Amino acid sequence: MSEEFRTEKDSLGEMQVPADAYWGAQTQRAIQNFPISGITFGRRFVRALGIVKKAAAQANKDLGMIPNDKADAIIEAADEVIVGDLDDQFPVDVFQTGSGTSSNMNANEVISNRATEIYGGEIGTREIHPNDHVNFGQSSNDVIPTAMHVAAYEAVEKDLRPALEQLRDALAAKEDEFDDVVKTGRTHLQDATPVRLGQEFGGYRTQVEKGLDRLDDIGPHLAELALGGTAVGTGLNTHPEFPPKAAEYIAEETGLAFREADNHFEAQAAHDAMGEAHGALRTIAGSTNKIANDLRLLASGPRNGLGEIDQPENQPGSSIMPGKVNPVVAEAVNQVHKQVVGNDAAVAAGAAEGQLDLNLYKPVLAYNFLQSTELLANSAAVFAERFVAKLEADREHCAEQVEQSMALATALNPQIGYDKASEVAKTALKEGKTVRQITLEKGYLTEAEVDEVLDPRKMTERGILSKDD
Repeated sequence: MSEEFRTEKDSLGEMQVPADAYWGAQTQRAIQNFPISGITFGRRFVRALGIVKKAAAQANKDLGMIPNDKADAIIEAADEVIVGDLDDQFPVDVFQTGSGTSSNMNANEVISNRATEIYGGEIGTREIHPNDHVNFGQSSNDVIPTAMHVAAYEAVEKDLRPALEQLRDALAAKEDEFDDVVKTGRTHLQDATPVRLGQEFGGYRTQVEKGLDRLDDIGPHLAELALGGTAVGTGLNTHPEFPPKAAEYIAEETGLAFREADNHFEAQAAHDAMGEAHGALRTIAGSTNKIANDLRLLASGPRNGLGEIDQPENQPGSSIMPGKVNPVVAEAVNQVHKQVVGNDAAVAAGAAEGQLDLNLYKPVLAYNFLQSTELLANSAAVFAERFVAKLEADREHCAEQVEQSMALATALNPQIGYDKASEVAKTALKEGKTVRQITLEKGYLTEAEVDEVLDPRKMTERGILSKDD
């Protein structure tokens, strides 16, 4: 920003604003009032503010509420906000007034001054007024929750969904590749009956698919827009046709099915949709955390762990131990989960704190939701590309472990009974032998029968293994 200043006014008086800034007096006051975190809204939210202001101008132009030439200048300036040309003009801290008024006025002032330039006037003259024109028929109380939903829904559909689809596809590819790998299943971290590695990856793939289904479920609620409710939901100072018309323009701009809220009082006083939607993000984060943890365990070793899969060598793992390689990408996924859980606590608390006709946690709700979405999208894409896609199965080691497993005795239950099968398992463990060896030594089954009943591949499918099959 310039070291030179210009004077701008608001209802409280004059303020000195950097000469080359598009913002005005109210934004400058917010900069001074909220030196809280240094965290400002990112691309998704600023874009959403531009979309809302553009749609409002388009609707008000159609309805004859704003002169066409001034509306056109607002639309052009809003387009610059939408594409990111004016991102450096949004300096207000996330931790501000709970309605987000400072961010709404930041958008109004930036678009007002830029539109005034486009209109042929000078910055600061308010030929296109931030309140009377850019904010016509609006309030911070309906603009900010509308921008929240626009930003949240776009982030979910355009960032998170493609990343989860990429992860799903990477897991599905490994599900097919590893379908022939029989390994030891584990429950309670103890040996259990055999399972195919591909079956385990099928479970992971399904977790991600169900996460995508959860995004489908939250979409219709995020699609509801508060715009048109103005201060408390009544729509005072707004044309009756403004809400659906503006929502139609927002849907056209984004390609998403946005619509007017079912009830404007609910849409401004409560943010249950944000709480519900972030709950889906938390669940998805839990799914990716579970998958990452499992893959870390399966790749543990390389000589003194499970060692059933070989992880990619993304970077050296230790500053002191030569040759060590760690599952760093999976660990990043684990850390994202913890951050999303923390964000969920903030979103859940904030969404529940509506008081009478307004919820005053809008900025923190928007910020935490968008951070969670960005973290999940980025980590899912990296996880798919740099970890899952590069995994290899140690087929020989998996086969050796299966043969040594005591849990093979489970397949003996229908043939010799639980008690004798338990005796076989305990004896095998005590004597350091296999279940196959002890079964033959005790004469419970013939060699041909043992081969039939203790076939690990058959144990990975539903059914009862019979020596008479």
